[in-house]
Amino acid sequence: MLIPVVLSGGVGSRLWPVSREGRPKQFLPLGGTGSMLQETSQRLQGIESAAPIVVCNDQHRFMVAEQLRGVGIEPSALILEPAGRNTAPAIALAAYRALAIDPEAVLLVLPADHHIADAEAFTAAVSKAAVAAESGRLVTFGVVPARAETGYGYIRCGNVIDADISEIAEFVEKPDAETAEAYIRAGNYLWNSGMFLFRADRYLDALQQYAPAIHAACSKAMTEASIDLDFTRPDTEAFLSCPSDSIDYAVMEHTDKGAVVALDCGWSDIGAWSALWDVGHPDADGNVTEGDVLVDDTHNCYFRSESRLITATGVDNLVVVETADAVLVAARDKVQGVKKIVSALQAAGRPEATVHQRVFRPWGSYESLIVGERFQVKRIVVNPGQKLSLQMHHHRAEHWIVVQGTAEITNGDEVFILREDQSTYIPLGTQHRLVNPGKIPLELIEVQSGSYLGEDDIVRFEDVYGR
Repeated sequence: MLIPVVLSGGVGSRLWPVSREGRPKQFLPLGGTGSMLQETSQRLQGIESAAPIVVCNDQHRFMVAEQLRGVGIEPSALILEPAGRNTAPAIALAAYRALAIDPEAVLLVLPADHHIADAEAFTAAVSKAAVAAESGRLVTFGVVPARAETGYGYIRCGNVIDADISEIAEFVEKPDAETAEAYIRAGNYLWNSGMFLFRADRYLDALQQYAPAIHAACSKAMTEASIDLDFTRPDTEAFLSCPSDSIDYAVMEHTDKGAVVALDCGWSDIGAWSALWDVGHPDADGNVTEGDVLVDDTHNCYFRSESRLITATGVDNLVVVETADAVLVAARDKVQGVKKIVSALQAAGRPEATVHQRVFRPWGSYESLIVGERFQVKRIVVNPGQKLSLQMHHHRAEHWIVVQGTAEITNGDEVFILREDQSTYIPLGTQHRLVNPGKIPLELIEVQSGSYLGEDDIVRFEDVYGR
């Protein structure tokens, strides 16, 4: 049985300010109609396989579940990593879960945040890789280079096994421009895609041989795992003892069973804003635009507007990305420097480094509209059928005004319904809850007032999400 494994633990800081720790790039629509996680999952529909196993972190668990439900996919398992330990341990967790489903499981390992333009070519490559995997090979996918790229690692192909399949002679790190040009001229180098296909048992055998500490920690973590709602939680103590290492360093660079399948499918890892220009649809002047954008005498630029109008005149080769609380301006060939901007924001303790103005929760979202001394105004959206926790605040009172939908309100000992244009007041220290019993999103405006308005001033008494 072929079981896809979708790795959804990345942060995507090079796509700041749109991608942030609270909602990274795999949960965003970048280069497609759905989010990158949704597009990765839907891409699997062309492949005969079981439901996917998804590995993510605790913070994103409800986001993953909601987005998969949105495209009608029910995963075989949602595994929550207690901490990030790179790809080798993440795949090991999935491998143990897959073997519990099928002792002969074959894993198709895919990062959740890759763009593939030609799904048919990808499906054909998976079929070729599956044949090699059944014979015991640990297969990776090497992308046929479209240019001399310095932002990717490379795989040097060795002896030919079969059409488009070769032994792996060497993994090489990201090269400088001159070396990348030499790789292209040589003709036997492929981009390292970070996608794999192999039998779960063969991967774990190789992990035990070449990285026994990772193997032991992951084995114990899954043996002592617990089930929480729809989520599998590996044992925290065992997993935290696991070394952090990539599958390339832990296994693939050591094994003599490695193989690489050449893949030509319009692949990109969308690792920087320049990649969105590469996979976009430029106009006659070479500009790619998303959102409300107006340009004049402007060439070879990427503009993305999320909340307001962007205008530009007389500029070339820029990336301009606007969100509700931040704007990025960069030379298109210097966008890798965005990571330094994020590091500087983190060092300064700026919330823009990690969270958006709109914050997503398992029940919906909230967005801070106005923040003043002793007051804050928020827009709250509760999805149909969802409910917030029964809670209270020590330092603030709240006013709720319904602008769309129907709200079931718990306010102290009272439970009542509010409809559009109706409101209620929640006194400080009063237990309260908000529920959307309807079939459309509930939208309301919340006005908070008090001496402290932080999100940590919440005492929960009941919570369907186990927080």
